[in-house]
Amino acid sequence: MTSAYAQAGVDIEAGDRAVELMKEHVARSARPEVIGGLGGFAGLFDATALKGYDQPVLVTSTDGVGTKVAIAQALDRHDTIGYDLVGMVVDDIVVVGAEPLFVTDYIACGSVVPERIAAIVQGVAAACAETGAALIGGETAEHPGLLAADEYDLAGAVTGVVEKDRLLGPERVRAGDRVLALASSGLHSNGFSLVRRVLLQQAGLRLDDYVAELGRTLGEELLTPTRLYAQPVLAVLAATEVHAASHITGGGLANNLARVIPAGLHATLDRSTWAPPPIFGLVQSVGHISQPDIEAALNMGVGFALVLPAAALPTAQQLLADAGIATWDCGAVAEGEGGVSLVGAH
Repeated sequence: MTSAYAQAGVDIEAGDRAVELMKEHVARSARPEVIGGLGGFAGLFDATALKGYDQPVLVTSTDGVGTKVAIAQALDRHDTIGYDLVGMVVDDIVVVGAEPLFVTDYIACGSVVPERIAAIVQGVAAACAETGAALIGGETAEHPGLLAADEYDLAGAVTGVVEKDRLLGPERVRAGDRVLALASSGLHSNGFSLVRRVLLQQAGLRLDDYVAELGRTLGEELLTPTRLYAQPVLAVLAATEVHAASHITGGGLANNLARVIPAGLHATLDRSTWAPPPIFGLVQSVGHISQPDIEAALNMGVGFALVLPAAALPTAQQLLADAGIATWDCGAVAEGEGGVSLVGAH
C-alpha cells in the first residue's frame, strides 16, 4: 500500500536508495578526522588537529550555484555541478589563507531520483577530495508542488582553519605589490541569468548547437566545471609571501578585487595582459553588452587573484604552472583613493 506521504509526492524509499548510491562517492572524500559515516543527524569531525595551532581561527562560507543548475537539468547531466558548488564555498575561505576541513551540502528537489541525486553528490565528493575537504554530511529534501519533478537546487557550506597571524587581508597589502591573475576555466557559476537570457532567449541558440568559436557545443561550454584553486593556492601560501587574495565570482574582477584593496591604495589592472576565452566575447557581442557591464557580471577569464610582492611572483607562478593553472602579472598596487581600475583593451 502506498503511504500517505508518498501520495503527497514524497518518496522516503527513493531517498534511502539515493543515500546508498552516494555512500561510495562520499567515502572517497574522507579525511582521518571524520567520525562515522552517512545516515546520522549530524556530521562529526575530530578537532584534535587544531591543537597544533597557536591561535586557530575557524573560517566558514556558504553559497549555491545559481541558475547554472538549469543547464545541468536541461542537458540531464548532473555529475559536474557539484564541482561548482565546492568551488564557490571552498575558494571563498582560501581567500583568507584557510585550509578547508569539511563541507556539508543541501539538495532540494521536486522528486528524488536516486541516480540523479547520487550523480550530484558524486561531483561534490570528487571536488571535496580535490580541495582536501571532507564531505561529512548533507540533506536531500523533496519539495513536490514547490519544484517540478525534474527541478533541483543545491547549496553548501564549508568550514576551514587558519593560524591567526597568517590571515590574509587588506591590512597586509602594500604599495608596490603586484596582482597575479589565475585563469578561470570559463564562466564558472556566476552570471548565468545573463548568459542564458542572451544566448538561449535572445539569440535562440540551443544547448546542443556546435559553436565554431568555442570548438564544442554550447551546452558543453556552459557546463564546464568551476576551476578549483584551493590546493594550488595553499601551496603558494606555504612557499612564498602573499598579502591578499580574491575569488572572482559575482560582480567580476574589479569589484571582487576591490574588497581586499585598503583605503589609501589603488590597484590598476591592464586588460592587454590577457585575452578572455571566446565565451565571454560571444556573450558580449550577441547581447550588445558594454565593457563595464560585461566586466561587472562575468569573470572575463580570471577566476582568482593574488596580491603579493613582486619578488614572490616567480615562485607563485611556477607552483601554479605545475598545478596546470595559467597565470599572468596583470597589474600593480600604488598609493591612491582605493578601489580598482581596468585600463587598456583586450
